[in-house]
Amino acid sequence: MVFNHSANALSSVTATVDKNPAMLNESIVLTVTADDDINRNKLDTSPLLKDFIVGQTSVSSQTTMVNFKTSRTTNWQILLIPRKVGKLAIPALEIEGKFSQPISLEVVDQAPQDNNNYQDIFITSELSNNEVFVQQLTTLTLKLHFSVELKSGNLTEPELAGATVEKIGQDQQSDTIINGKRYRVIEQTYAITPQQSGTFTLAAPMFSGEIMMPSRRRSNFLSFAETKPVSILGESIKLVVKSIPDSFINYDPNNPQNTWLPSELLTLHQEWQSNGQDYMVGEPITRTITLTAAGLSKAQLPPIIMKATKGLKVYPDQAQLHSNLSKERLVSQKVQNFALVASHAGRFILPEIRITWFNTVTNKIEHATLPEQAIIVKENPDEPNSTRMDVSNSQQVDSITTDSSTLTKAENLKQDSPLTQTNHLHWVYLGLWIATLLAWFFHVSLIKRKSATLPRVEKKHDSGQSYIKLLAACKKGQAQQALDLILPWLNHSLQLSGSAQITTFAKAQEIVSEQSFSNAVNELQQHLFGKDSDSGLSNWQGDTLLNAVQAYNKKQQQVSSSTSIKLNP
Repeated sequence: MVFNHSANALSSVTATVDKNPAMLNESIVLTVTADDDINRNKLDTSPLLKDFIVGQTSVSSQTTMVNFKTSRTTNWQILLIPRKVGKLAIPALEIEGKFSQPISLEVVDQAPQDNNNYQDIFITSELSNNEVFVQQLTTLTLKLHFSVELKSGNLTEPELAGATVEKIGQDQQSDTIINGKRYRVIEQTYAITPQQSGTFTLAAPMFSGEIMMPSRRRSNFLSFAETKPVSILGESIKLVVKSIPDSFINYDPNNPQNTWLPSELLTLHQEWQSNGQDYMVGEPITRTITLTAAGLSKAQLPPIIMKATKGLKVYPDQAQLHSNLSKERLVSQKVQNFALVASHAGRFILPEIRITWFNTVTNKIEHATLPEQAIIVKENPDEPNSTRMDVSNSQQVDSITTDSSTLTKAENLKQDSPLTQTNHLHWVYLGLWIATLLAWFFHVSLIKRKSATLPRVEKKHDSGQSYIKLLAACKKGQAQQALDLILPWLNHSLQLSGSAQITTFAKAQEIVSEQSFSNAVNELQQHLFGKDSDSGLSNWQGDTLLNAVQAYNKKQQQVSSSTSIKLNP
């Protein structure tokens, strides 16, 4: 038996709508049917764009067989939202030379009593401020209300010419009851920052999706949930954007730090890590500055500039940015840490930090300031310093002076003695003075000889150990260990001790006098005292410091071999 699988050519195209009349801002479904298996791209919907917003389009095909005759159909379901009220025409649509019949559609406006109250789905939108300055942030809140079950859907993001639009946070869901009808609400919030003045229209948001339809068949196995495509259009909103006032433009125009910052409130706050402890030379001092602004986005927050002073290096951390909604107002924060490292003891003056901003509530220019501040840094008791060594040396000098004074007094004493004892006492004191002088010279010579022999061997050994450990720390990326080994290695390499020792990195950079070494030390300190200090030390790469240390060590070996002097045994 042979079946007749006839593939009939396309003979007709029909078009129908599910609602007529239709309401403004409410979607209708246009169904176009072709009596053949047609490629989905054969239908051109561009003629509909004149009077309608064209939404989601779904395509399905069906094949049936009756009395061994096969028939095929292709269906297009197109969501349309009328653009205006009145009589509109759905034009004839063409598929492979066949045209559908045009449809006359009547569109009516929504009655006030029907607006949002008895619909299954509707959208509301609201601006926190409909009149703002250029670059002043306003918050847009979109709410999708639906009383039916949604299978899927998408809410378009707002668009505004000449403005930046940024979504804030995640979608919020809640329930509400309107005129005795329960709705599920999905809420979205956007920060809109206009970049130019004028009057603008915020495009109406549109929801497109599918809703679940109640099934007429209740068989547990054979019934399938039916869906219906829907599209809903919200209301457009007008926004008036004012230009920057002349009072701000003419205020200190030559100051480059006077950035236009329209805000409801802007403050500066600082914290110190000291906890009442003294600041020491070489130890980082952490200063945390927080900038808080209401009505500004994170991207609008200005930089926090802290200027360095002589003898006090400043290592800024990477700023942390935060923002959240508070009473339907966007509040943004910039938190920045600064590590201050003093190269010597003393009193340091930190300059004032000032940020100029425009108060959009009072329409006045205001300033957020951190006043000038003084900090005192003391010598580090854990490190040798020149002050203590100078005191020790002065004590030795005083001791020698005292001995000389004693001898002088003895001489004066002998001059006051009777003549019979003059010659005898003269030789006695002279002998004692010579013996004391010889003993002192012998003691000093012994100390110098010891310092020229045993300690040098020990320093040479320590220098090699410090050098090897420093290279190992660089290769392993151990930043803190490398920093701790730089000064010991350099002191041992140069055979420095006591007051001559290098105790600060600034002095080390000056002694080495190599740009590569200075850059490597600065990068290491920036890593430890900057943005990576709280995130572990594995990100530091020690190749730069490794190469600089090896180059300087090689240079020192060449100098040592060319200028070495043999000592007599």
